[in-house]
Amino acid sequence: MSINHIQDEIIEDFELFDNWEDKYAHIIELGKKIPAMNEANKTPECRVKGCQSSVWLYPTLEAGKVFFEADSDAFIVKGLVSILLRVFSGQSPEDIAHTNLYVFEKMGMNQHLSMNRSNGLASMIKQIKLNAITFAQ
Repeated sequence: MSINHIQDEIIEDFELFDNWEDKYAHIIELGKKIPAMNEANKTPECRVKGCQSSVWLYPTLEAGKVFFEADSDAFIVKGLVSILLRVFSGQSPEDIAHTNLYVFEKMGMNQHLSMNRSNGLASMIKQIKLNAITFAQ
């Protein structure tokens, strides 16, 4: 499934909620469903810099596709990470590197995140794209 198709599905899912309280609750639930990250992969190299909370992204390349393990110590952030994993995990490095990520903007998320969380989200996206570029070389 293409990255844009996945983004569109996520946007549709969130349109089912009438208010931001319900959307936040759903984001937290998504975060709880992330498979547990291997503790050995929570290294300083995998920690996302620029996030107020602790976030780890561990990339692997399998059969030309990038897969991510991730974790965070903050519920909302872990939910945001789960959305990023749904969008990017299992995609080619080239597709990840060249993606126009619009899911959060179309959901209206940019208006509902604190400045610190917005900066952290941007740092996570940057790290994912840098991992993809590294694998593409």
